[in-house]
Amino acid sequence: MSLLYLTRYSFIIGLLGLVFALVLYSLVKRYPKGNEVMQEIAKAVHSGAMVFLRREYTYISIFILIVFIILWRLFSIYTSLAFLTGASCSMLAGFIGLNASTRAAVRATQGAIKGGISHALTIAFQGGAVMGMSVAALGVAGIGIFYFFTKNPIIINGFAMGASSVALFARVGGGIFTKSADVGADLVGKIEAGIPEDDPRNPGVIADNVGDNVGDTAGMGADLFESYVGSVIASIAIGSTLSPSLNYMSLPLLLIVMGLISSVIGVLSINILKNFSPQSALRNSTYISGLLFLIGAFFAIDTVLGDLSVFWAVLSGMIAGVLIGLESEYFTSGPPIKVLAKTARTGSAPTIITGLAIGFQSTILPLLTIAATIFISHKFASLYGIALSAVGMLATIGIVMSTDSYGPIADNAGGIAEMSKMDPNIRKITDKLDASGNTTAAIGKGFAIGSAALTALALFSAYQKSIPNLHSISLTHVDTVIGLLIGSLMPFALASLTLKAVGRTADKMVLEIRRQFKEIKGLMENKAKPDSDRCIDIVTKGALSEMILPGLLAVIMPLVIGFFMGPEALGGFLAGATSTGVLMGIFMANAGAAWDNAKKWIEEGNLGGKGTEVHAASVIGDTVGDPLKDTAGPSMNILIKLMAVVSLVFAPLII
Repeated sequence: MSLLYLTRYSFIIGLLGLVFALVLYSLVKRYPKGNEVMQEIAKAVHSGAMVFLRREYTYISIFILIVFIILWRLFSIYTSLAFLTGASCSMLAGFIGLNASTRAAVRATQGAIKGGISHALTIAFQGGAVMGMSVAALGVAGIGIFYFFTKNPIIINGFAMGASSVALFARVGGGIFTKSADVGADLVGKIEAGIPEDDPRNPGVIADNVGDNVGDTAGMGADLFESYVGSVIASIAIGSTLSPSLNYMSLPLLLIVMGLISSVIGVLSINILKNFSPQSALRNSTYISGLLFLIGAFFAIDTVLGDLSVFWAVLSGMIAGVLIGLESEYFTSGPPIKVLAKTARTGSAPTIITGLAIGFQSTILPLLTIAATIFISHKFASLYGIALSAVGMLATIGIVMSTDSYGPIADNAGGIAEMSKMDPNIRKITDKLDASGNTTAAIGKGFAIGSAALTALALFSAYQKSIPNLHSISLTHVDTVIGLLIGSLMPFALASLTLKAVGRTADKMVLEIRRQFKEIKGLMENKAKPDSDRCIDIVTKGALSEMILPGLLAVIMPLVIGFFMGPEALGGFLAGATSTGVLMGIFMANAGAAWDNAKKWIEEGNLGGKGTEVHAASVIGDTVGDPLKDTAGPSMNILIKLMAVVSLVFAPLII
């Protein structure tokens, strides 16, 4: 029972994990920042990112305050406090991580200059680990506090709703920002002006670099934080219906404590692995954390439950996460991208058609993997096993998020090298780091969508158990079928809203960049500076105004279905949204990444390289894919989980 005692004070371990993240942040800040030009560029990126984050959090805070009051009136102050804490933890993780990533990039560039690839890798990874460890630590601390004081699943569910609410706004807002900036900078800079990527003459370049951080660091962090806490809280809710309930409720919290400790060791292992290739170093650090977690999980489950059947559910979830990542990597970095690149020889239309086909094909293996995981985990431990398989997939979120956050830091390091006119050899070093970052990003997205499916199913199961007399959801009932169809529609509606938002904001960016190229005398001759702040302001305003409707829709629709059509119709609604949302998420993420990497393969000198018609066609494909993989696609993960957790929180009121 000593392990259960450890769980009782898990929030202390979470707080220690946060201290570790802050120590990493202080280490990153001690590295040299490079020359004045590099510092000026880095300052512009950091300032732009923090301005966006402050405005975004202001909007989100208004929403949080309104929901806080509603939950207080309908339930209790404790549920509303849990909601506020979940939202605050997600926002704090984003704030810490974004600070670290925007400060680490310039130091990674300087590290490449002074110490080569191994030193640059260390700096970039430590910068990413600040976000990774913040996500893991705040999740453990937040859930641990409410578990310690209440052990009431209804109250703890509020924490998950808070995390989910922030996640959707952060992911949609950050995604609209980053892709609007990226599309505008690429279309006018690369295609029309014929200048290189990250060219300092391009007014959209700083905004593009800001977008990498707010989308792929703060946005992805909020996404995975939501899945992380959602899987644990769903397990606690289901565990409360089992006997002995205290043991079953405590186990998921104990598992993420072990995952946090394993992630700390994995982060520290990079000091030994840094002399390997970047990709090998990142993978091996992840494998070290995963192996240590499995050893700890084996003994924890045997001690707490005395039944190892649950362990196989946890193991199946972890293996599924790795497999989905590898499957995503194959379609986004393997042979399919060369096939896709070759279609660009005949124009942009074949490139887009083939990219769509690859995206559709890429859904097959991940869906089968998720289905197999559900079958195995259910066979060994029923619905509780499904929830714990999601916990197993995300228990080492600290190291998974660290390798994912490393990506935008490496990307920005390359941009700073280009804009500050460093020796081309420095850009080659940062490009190697960036290439590894693209791979880790694909794996991170794989974890995100895989965990979303399992977490949504676990939350759905918890919802079903929380409704009295709702023993099954029948497809022969008309209301259920109507709910199923409306739920299936939701991912399409959200995709439409987010893609249109990117289109509208990118249109403003294109016009502004064209205006500056035309009106700022001496800009193309490098005798004048672009007005980057104007571009940042355009995409910030566009992103913040466009993120509101998708966020509200995801919160309101489950309540409308539940209160007007009943709990069974809401069950069908959640099932439909989960099915189409998972497929849409995988399709869009992988199609977009395939277009992106096909373009990069051409830019390496294949098929004529940069400046050719083949390259121009691939850029068009990449431009189409960008909002799919970084805005609409990732939003699917959060949509299905947010609607499930809203249903779970309000389930006691739905009759």
